Amino acid sequence: MLNKLSQFLNPNTEIPATPPSYYYEGNCPQTGELLRLPRTSLAEAIAEGLMQQLQQNEIYSREGKMYGILLVELPNGEQRVIKAFSGLLNSCSVVEGWVTPIPGREDIALAETRTLANLAAIKQEIITLKQLPEREEYEILFAEFQQQLQIMSLQHSRSKRERQEKRQQLGENITIETIAQLEAESRQQGIERKYLKRRQNEVLQHLQQIINAADTKIRELKQQRRELSRQLQTQMHAAYSLTNFSGKSLSLQQLLPGGTPTGTGECCAPKLLHYAATHKLKPLAMAEFWWGNSSVQDKKQGEFYGACVERCQPLMGFLLSGKHQHSAQVKEEIIHEDQWLIAVNKPPGLLSVPGRYVHNQDSVLSRLRNWYDVELMTVHRLDQETSGILLLAKDVFTHSQLNQQFQERKIHKVYEAILAGNLIINEGVIDLPLWGNPENRPYQTVDLERGKPSLTHFRVIKKEGDYTRIEFIPLTGRTHQLRVHAADVRGLGMMILGDKLYGCSTESSRLYLHARELSFQHPHLGENLYLQTKTPF
Repeated sequence: MLNKLSQFLNPNTEIPATPPSYYYEGNCPQTGELLRLPRTSLAEAIAEGLMQQLQQNEIYSREGKMYGILLVELPNGEQRVIKAFSGLLNSCSVVEGWVTPIPGREDIALAETRTLANLAAIKQEIITLKQLPEREEYEILFAEFQQQLQIMSLQHSRSKRERQEKRQQLGENITIETIAQLEAESRQQGIERKYLKRRQNEVLQHLQQIINAADTKIRELKQQRRELSRQLQTQMHAAYSLTNFSGKSLSLQQLLPGGTPTGTGECCAPKLLHYAATHKLKPLAMAEFWWGNSSVQDKKQGEFYGACVERCQPLMGFLLSGKHQHSAQVKEEIIHEDQWLIAVNKPPGLLSVPGRYVHNQDSVLSRLRNWYDVELMTVHRLDQETSGILLLAKDVFTHSQLNQQFQERKIHKVYEAILAGNLIINEGVIDLPLWGNPENRPYQTVDLERGKPSLTHFRVIKKEGDYTRIEFIPLTGRTHQLRVHAADVRGLGMMILGDKLYGCSTESSRLYLHARELSFQHPHLGENLYLQTKTPF
C-alpha cells in the first residue's frame, strides 16, 4: 500500500512553489475547529504520475470513476503515497496495491449477497415484463388498424368532395331522390368508420389489459427494488465504521443520522483518510481526479475535483479530527507565537522551506502549513544542517515589515558553534565578500571581485581541548556566511565541526552551528522582542 514517491515521479521533477489549489476541510465535531488538508502542487504532480500509469492499462478506462492519492509521512519521517478508487473497480472492491474498503461491509456480506440476488431477480423480471410478446403484437395490430383508418379516411374525404361537386352541378335541379341517395351514402361511410374503430377496440382491448397489468407489476417491482436497496444501504451504513486521527470510530449511521446518499463511505477521500488514521500515517496532502469514460456531464478525464458535496464533505470534519496530533513534534518546537508571527527552534537536517525537487519537500514551512490554516511565510532561512531560531510570518504585512528589518540589518542574530581546532584569537571581525558559483550551488567562496559584502563579528566562549566554542554575530545574511568565514584561511582558517561541505574531516553526527538568539522590533506591538534557545551541543 505504501508507495514510494519515485513510483510516480522522477526524483529530479521540479515542484512549483505555489500555494495549495484546494483544501479538504471541515469543522471538528468536538471543538468546532476548522480542519484543513491541502491539495498541493506536489500532490497534484503525484496524481498526474498515477494518471500516466492508468493510461497504460485499458481496464481503467472501461468505467469512469474518481481516483485519489494521499501523501503521508511515516513515523520515521519518510514520505510515502497511498492510492484509492471510488466504489468498485471492474466489480472488485479489493485490488492489490490500492487502499482497501472501509471495514464493515464484510459483517453484512451474507445479507448483501441475498439482497443483491433479489435485486438481480427483480431486474430480470422487469426486463421480462418489458419484453412481453403482447406488446409487440399490440404495436403491430395497432399500426395495421391505423393504416386501415387512414385509407378509409382518404376514401371518405374523396367521396365527400364528389357529393359536394354533384350538389353544385345540379344546383336547383337536384331531386329529392338524389339528396336522399347522397345522404345515405354519407351515413353508410360513417357506419363503416365506427365499425372499424369498434373492431379495433375489441381486438386490442385484451392485449391492452395484459400490458396494463404488466406495467402495474413493473411499478410495484421498482418500488420493491428501491426499498430493498434502501434497507441494504441502511445496514451497510450501520456497519461501516470510520476512524479519525484521534483514534475515534463511528459508523456512517452515527455520523449522518439524517440519512446518507448511496455510495457514502466508498469515495476516495474517506477511504484514504481512514486507512491513514488506522495505520498511524500523518496526512500531508491529498488530490482526487476523474479517469475513464464519463456518464456525468461535469466530470472530465484527468481533471482534479474536490470532496463531493453530498457524500464526502459532511464527513471531512470527523475524518480530519486529530490529524494535528501527528504534527505535535513540530509544534513543540515553537518558542514564540502570537497572532502575527511564529518563531520555531528548527532541528538540524530539516529544510527551512521546501526544495525544488520531489525528494526535498519536507521542511519547517510545509510541516507548519499542515498545522495552520493561514499561508505562513518564512522571513529568513537557516541552512538545512543548522539548527536554531527560524522566524515565520502569518500575513503579508508582517512578512514585509520583518523582511525590511532584515534588509536594513536591524535584526540582531547570535549563533553558537564549535570549531574543529584551537583558535588563538579571542574576538574580532571578518570582512570577506562571498560569491556563489551558479554551476556549483550551494557552495560559496570568498571572491574579492564578484563577491557580495559579508561581515561577521565573533567571540570565543570557551576552549575545549582541540575544539573552540565560539559565538558569531552576522551583520549580513549571505548563504553559508558563517561557515565560509570560519573555514577560509583569510577568515578563521578553521572549519565548523561537522561541516563536510567546507572540508571538515572529523567524524560528527551533525553540523555544530546553532542560531541561538534573535531580537527585533515587533512590527505590530512596537516593542523589542528577544528570543533565545538553549544550544543543543
